[in-house]
Amino acid sequence: MLLFVGKHFYFCIAIKTVWFSYCVYNSTKHIVMNTNTINKAILPYKELLLNHSLYNNVKSIEDLHHFLENHVYAVWDFMSLLKALQNTLTSTTTPWMPVGNPEIRYLINEIVVAEETDLSLDGKRQSHYEMYLDAMEQCGAKTAEINAFLEEVESTKNIFVSIKQSNLHPNVKSFLDFTFRVIEQGKPHEIAAAFTFGREDLIPNMFTEILKNFQKNFPETDLSKLIYYFERHIELDADEHGPMAMQMIDELCGTDEKKWKEVEVVSIDALEKRIGLWNAIEEQIVEKEVLV
Repeated sequence: MLLFVGKHFYFCIAIKTVWFSYCVYNSTKHIVMNTNTINKAILPYKELLLNHSLYNNVKSIEDLHHFLENHVYAVWDFMSLLKALQNTLTSTTTPWMPVGNPEIRYLINEIVVAEETDLSLDGKRQSHYEMYLDAMEQCGAKTAEINAFLEEVESTKNIFVSIKQSNLHPNVKSFLDFTFRVIEQGKPHEIAAAFTFGREDLIPNMFTEILKNFQKNFPETDLSKLIYYFERHIELDADEHGPMAMQMIDELCGTDEKKWKEVEVVSIDALEKRIGLWNAIEEQIVEKEVLV
């Protein structure tokens, strides 16, 4: 009997020890997600973008034109992400009704004002997309293709059909398709994820790298409007829009772990699509050099 009791005693201790270890493991394993955990998850993708070989391959004015004529689609569809957020998070129809959280309404409306009606280098009110078109024309890049694409979008009334029928590089199509799929899903936190982690939080460092190379490689070309566009974006996104967008994510997700997980997935997808866009532009530049 004593032997049995002893074995039983040690058996109970063993069970309790295993259970305690399991509880400790799971308590440490469970991490409350927030913008910091998202930033850690997407860091490898951001590093790939910030160190992409594309920047060093934009060596001639023709290379620059290739870059601008493809990147302009990202400038344009960014505005659609922005307006999707405004439509979802504020009241944009009549009769007006107070919608959602006033803090989020303020954040998104502040960003819309700057992105849709900022002051250009010439002191005119313009969207950042219109500024970019002016910058393209100033340095001789073609705007006919993007203008024709937008006419097609208006004609078809179906963005997915327009993307599919276009002659754009497959990676550019994929980039655009992803943006509008996220918008079509209609989940505010997912749209905000693509907007924040795929654009606003990424742009200051990425555009700084681009700007360094442009200023180094084209000292004699008048890029004043293009440089102004990039510097303006860096200033706004680093000092104002980036922190605002992060706050918006916090407000939209709160303590909902499922939403945070979806934010992580969309953010990674958005960065992968941007890497694909950069790859497409670099591919066109390299192909041009080979043909020459």
